[in-house]
Amino acid sequence: MKETKFRWLIIGLVFLITVINYVDRSAIAFAMPLLSKQFHMNSEDIGLTLGAFNIGYAILVFFGGLMVDKWGARKVWVFAALVWSLSIFSTAFATGLAMLFTVRMMLGVAEGPNFPALNRVVGDWLPSNERAVALGNALVAVPLALMLGGPIVAALATFFGWQGMFIILGVLGFIWIPVWYGLYRDFPENSNRVNDAELKRIRETAQVRRGISDKEIRRTSHAAMPGMWKFLLTNPTLLSNDWAFFVFGYNLFFFMGWLPTFLSKSYHLDLSQVGWFSVLPWALASIMLFSVGHLSDRIYRNTGSLRYARSYPIWITQLLAAASLAPIIFYHSLMLALICISLAVGFGMASNSTFYAINVDMIKQRTGTAMGIMDFFFAVAGLIASTLTGWIIQLTGSFAGAFALVVVLNLTAVLGVLLFHHPDNKKHAYNYQAALQQQ
Repeated sequence: MKETKFRWLIIGLVFLITVINYVDRSAIAFAMPLLSKQFHMNSEDIGLTLGAFNIGYAILVFFGGLMVDKWGARKVWVFAALVWSLSIFSTAFATGLAMLFTVRMMLGVAEGPNFPALNRVVGDWLPSNERAVALGNALVAVPLALMLGGPIVAALATFFGWQGMFIILGVLGFIWIPVWYGLYRDFPENSNRVNDAELKRIRETAQVRRGISDKEIRRTSHAAMPGMWKFLLTNPTLLSNDWAFFVFGYNLFFFMGWLPTFLSKSYHLDLSQVGWFSVLPWALASIMLFSVGHLSDRIYRNTGSLRYARSYPIWITQLLAAASLAPIIFYHSLMLALICISLAVGFGMASNSTFYAINVDMIKQRTGTAMGIMDFFFAVAGLIASTLTGWIIQLTGSFAGAFALVVVLNLTAVLGVLLFHHPDNKKHAYNYQAALQQQ
């Protein structure tokens, strides 16, 4: 029997909604030069508005992981996409700072379950030796959305005004929702588009089980796990992974939220120029993220070592990201800034898929919950990056201090991964029987 490849269509749908997700959350950064003038916003106001998203995101991202593990990605993602599309649509009708803050916070609340759902889909639909590839393919949507979103969003804001831009973006999620609900099932066992050969590959077994409800599969495969919370909150590998992802999030939100303003204020570029100048960093990040996802799974297949396949890509790329930013602190040059930022964004984004894969590798049964915890670190990082950067700029009048802080944070992540990130160590693994005996 020839194997179907329906799991990759599912990853394609995940890729698509992640593109929409990141275009929606980053659009305000490109509209900010217009919004700040219209609503008389200073650097602190801009930071507060950008940070509002992360307040909402932090509120629900942790619970979003629990929701996805309990109810599945099919229903949760439909509801989340519906609410965030309404939120981005409503941004068009903002009348001032207070309303901008409110709709941005609601957007963050609605997008909270997105990445726990993504990890849940990969955990349920992909075998172990395809997960980093699948995550790389899906998560490349993040830099790709920011790469394409820059000139597209800038053009929409230029031709239709910032209000028209948000209305158009709000429609995209409504188009995706019925396609997802019609094609996706929480488990491949209950998809009539997955044949037995594909199901055997997904489950890594010679036998397949059909005719079992999603509820029953969830009850047996996601059964209560003694000591789960202790494992999730004290495991050295997961905690160092969470901290490194915090730094990853700080990098991402720093550049996603402040790069347009940095280019506008430091080099006096107009909105259309900012849109095009922002393409290169995210283009390089797209290439690197896709490549490292494939490289990680190849290393794992060849060595059987998660340390080599997951940990090494993380600390190496974060070290290179820190090194890339140092020249910007000391030299004022548009070309140098563009090259250094492109390298920093590219290296910083490169290992995104390995962060996600670690949660599946370490505790597949509760990967949504584990991802929710990791994404909470990410949300807090985004809030701090957005607001603290605004305060630093307001206080010092330049971006130098903000860039220096990014460098220091990356170095702490490198140190943490080198010392504590050991996914192959049996002492770091979840042991169901040992946890049961401690009850």
